[in-house]
Amino acid sequence: MTPKVSSSKIHSRIVGTGAYLPERIMTNADLEKIVETTDAWITERTGIRERRIAADDEFTSDMGAKAAQQALTMAGVTADEVDLIIVSTFTPDTIFPSTACRIQHAIGAKKAGAFDLQAACSGFLYSLVVADQFLISGLYRNILVIGSEKISSVLNWNDRNTCVLFGDGAGAVLLQATEQGRGLIVSDLRSDGGETEMLTIPASGCRMPVTQQILDQKSNCLFMAGKEVFKKAVTAMGGSMGHCLKSSGIDSQEIKWVVPHQANLRIIDALVQRLDLPREQVYVNLDRFGNMSAACIPVALHELNVSGKLERGDLILMTAFGGGLTWASAILEW
Repeated sequence: MTPKVSSSKIHSRIVGTGAYLPERIMTNADLEKIVETTDAWITERTGIRERRIAADDEFTSDMGAKAAQQALTMAGVTADEVDLIIVSTFTPDTIFPSTACRIQHAIGAKKAGAFDLQAACSGFLYSLVVADQFLISGLYRNILVIGSEKISSVLNWNDRNTCVLFGDGAGAVLLQATEQGRGLIVSDLRSDGGETEMLTIPASGCRMPVTQQILDQKSNCLFMAGKEVFKKAVTAMGGSMGHCLKSSGIDSQEIKWVVPHQANLRIIDALVQRLDLPREQVYVNLDRFGNMSAACIPVALHELNVSGKLERGDLILMTAFGGGLTWASAILEW
């Protein structure tokens, strides 16, 4: 598959970013009291030291709405000016109505369409590409793209191989149609549905409705074949990033920031070595937040933005890998 390279005069530009992280911080020391593990074991194997955990009465839509409002405020755009809201999540408030509709109501975006997009950890980049096409077509002018997850609600807290990896949070960007700059220069979306059981929540859908037996077996919780996912993630994301660089004619040394999915520090280091990327320009925050799935990349973009580390014209290479299996990469001009 050839990555899509934009040639339209109209582009999508990020004009506002936002993020929300729950107040509660769960450290590795806290996890030592819950499951058989140690701070050293977690840090050595993942690079994660702490993560945020949402309150019992704090949901995916609540976090997404707060991140979205920040993005609107930064952009100087009112909720009434938003044309479309796309929310990427695999932990929606409910199977339906969509989390996007709940956020639309919460922020007062009365004129906006809204839908959820589910591609697990790759979801934000999938959503970004979809939003870009709406803007290029001229159909819409302002689109909110949100990644929000309450992963703590689907974890088996007795499984040390998964519960130590994930955190809760939300990130958002406001995309606006513009003729300035190059916008989303290239994107690459891929999947492998033959490996659905490698990273999944087995129950809760129509294939395996929730029963008391399902709850007792924890089949409604996240399952991951860790070693297999690690190998596939490095190969898939590395290949996808390489395709984006080659098809766009952009040299890796021209990239100002690499924003990878924040799953595991070893995966990130392997990607850096594979593509000979400048390590100091690879943004990492998983030590503080863990894997927030679809929220990882928008939260990282917001942190880069508010810290003053981004300038107009900077090239950003993003990549992600998640259940499905899905993976994606994109290069955009800030």
